[in-house]
Amino acid sequence: MTEKQNFKILFTDEVLKLIDQPGTKIIDIRSVNAYNGWQENGEPCGGHINGARSLPYKWIDYIDWIEIVQSKAIFPKDKIIIYGYDKNEIDVVAQQFSKAGYVDINVYYDFMEWSTFSNPMNKLQNYKQLVSPQWLQGLINGDTIDKYDNDKFLICHAHYRNPDDYTEGHIPTAISLDTNLLESPKTWNRRSPKELKQTFEKLGISHDTTIIVYGRFSFPDNNDEFPGSSAGQIGAIRCALIMMYAGVQDVRVLNGGIQSWVDSGLKLTKTNIDPSPINDFGIDIPNRPELFIDLYEAQEYLRASDKNLVSVRSYREWTGETSGYNYIERKGRIPGAVFGDCGSDAYHMENYRNLDHTTREFQEIFKNLKQVGVTPEKANAFYCGTGWRGSEAWFNVWLMGWPNVAVFDGGWFEWSNNNLPFETGEDGRNNTA
Repeated sequence: MTEKQNFKILFTDEVLKLIDQPGTKIIDIRSVNAYNGWQENGEPCGGHINGARSLPYKWIDYIDWIEIVQSKAIFPKDKIIIYGYDKNEIDVVAQQFSKAGYVDINVYYDFMEWSTFSNPMNKLQNYKQLVSPQWLQGLINGDTIDKYDNDKFLICHAHYRNPDDYTEGHIPTAISLDTNLLESPKTWNRRSPKELKQTFEKLGISHDTTIIVYGRFSFPDNNDEFPGSSAGQIGAIRCALIMMYAGVQDVRVLNGGIQSWVDSGLKLTKTNIDPSPINDFGIDIPNRPELFIDLYEAQEYLRASDKNLVSVRSYREWTGETSGYNYIERKGRIPGAVFGDCGSDAYHMENYRNLDHTTREFQEIFKNLKQVGVTPEKANAFYCGTGWRGSEAWFNVWLMGWPNVAVFDGGWFEWSNNNLPFETGEDGRNNTA
């Protein structure tokens, strides 16, 4: 161990001895995609050091950087070990910790060595379905890229009834995809198999097309007539789920949506791309019906000890202070559901996302769900008001490899329209039928 400024330089054998020690916090400053499992910068293995927390260098200039650090339970009393690909970036982050009052700061420059040999590492099981802007740019360029062996792909810019969202700027070669094409604006449930088949064929999507979906987050306002028109990344993940349900074999989501693309310095275009229709989707729809449950099955989940119906709504929706939507009158929650807390309101997912709209560190999501009894040993069906937030929570646990997960498609909208029992209040004492 040697000294650099006021930081200790650790070598691989020293990190191995420290990773399981109480009070040691290992910090990975690489991209969230490298943390999840993508092999960037020529890395031979993929993934992160066991127990490491994700704190990308990209976030260093965020005004609330220290709040992010503390939300990850990384405190000044802890022994800090910082690693990444770039020595200069490691030093900058170390200096940032020092300025914030951290004292026991250690830097580890040899992550490539760690990754080369059989040292303890972890990764997101289905990480390849969550792609980076650089991966997508390589696909567009026709480069040979990792974890792709198809000869046809289609990029979809998802939005809700907002074609201007596409025309103001989209990723090159992407087509416009209105979420209304995949879900009914009357029930907000997925459309019928016949309707989905027709839509996919008009868009040029077959079951064996690799699809990459993304959206734009534009700070939705609940006072707007259609707040969902500004929540495109949630809508994109909703589209991804419906595509998988239908039978598209390889559906990917751009991690962070269009914001991630722009943050990477990549260019948008205003050139409209018209779909190229095909004659046949190729297989019967739905190919994966188990990804959705409906009202009767949701009631069965509530009666079963080995199943959870998980409410991915805000606290104010959970207690019945608000319905969350300008078109849903009844307020409250489904009795017996588990609270999976999305964040602030019906159009935000702060508890499942980072500030840059990339997916949150998966161990953090796992920990939060485990605290309320949502674990992979049970069957878990996620719901919200109409399906978008439930789909994003579902996607996160599906990425982790949870084996039995679905979305209750009708959500609170369908439940509340069927005169079924509901609860309000913090503890459910205000029971109403």
